[in-house]
Amino acid sequence: MLTVHHLVASQSDRIVWLCEELGLPYELKRYERDSVTNLAPPEYRALHPFGTAPVITDGELVLGESGAIIEYLCDKAGGKLTVGLGAANYADYLFWFHFANGSFMPALMVDVLLPILGVDTKEGMAALFRERSDRAHAMLEERLGAVPYLAGDDFTAADIITLFPLTTMRLFAPRDLSAYPHILAYLHRVGERPAYRRAMEKADPGMPLNLA
Repeated sequence: MLTVHHLVASQSDRIVWLCEELGLPYELKRYERDSVTNLAPPEYRALHPFGTAPVITDGELVLGESGAIIEYLCDKAGGKLTVGLGAANYADYLFWFHFANGSFMPALMVDVLLPILGVDTKEGMAALFRERSDRAHAMLEERLGAVPYLAGDDFTAADIITLFPLTTMRLFAPRDLSAYPHILAYLHRVGERPAYRRAMEKADPGMPLNLA
C-alpha cells in the first residue's frame, strides 16, 4: 500500500493532492509539528535520511523529495498529468515543473530564514535574494497572463508542485499578491478543483488555503 507521510502545513500537501488527482489508492498518515520548535517530530525525521517532508512509502520503497515523488506517482498512473517528449509544450512543462523547487522555493526561503536570524531583508545581499523572489513572482504573473496553466492549456503536475509556494508557504513568509492579478486568478481557478479541496481537507483540515 502506498502511504503518504504528511507533515502538517508542509510541502507534502502536494503529494496528497496529487494522489487525489490521479485517483491512486493511498493511506494518509499525518504528523503534527512540534509545539515549541514548529519542526517535524522525531518520528517523521526518522522516515528518511534527509529528514524533511515529503516522504512516501510504497512497499519496500522509501522516497523523499517533492519532484521525485511526483514523477514516481505520475509514472505509476501511466503518465497522467505529465507532458511527453515531443509535445509542443514539453519544454514549458519541464521548466515550470523544476522552477518551483529549483528557484522559486529557495528564493522564498530568504523571507523565512533571514528575519529569524535578525537580518534586514532590505539591505545588502539579503536585498539581492529578495529581488529573486520578486523576479520569480513577475515571471509567474507574465506566464499566467498568457496561458491558464503553467504548461499551457492543460492542468499538469507543474501546477501541483508550484501551488505550495503560492499558498501554504505564505503561512511562513506572508506576501501580498494583490499586485499579481493573473496569479490570483490562477489560485482561484486551481483552488476550485475538487481534488485539491478534498486533499486539503484531509491533509490540513481547518488550515487557511491562502488562495487570495
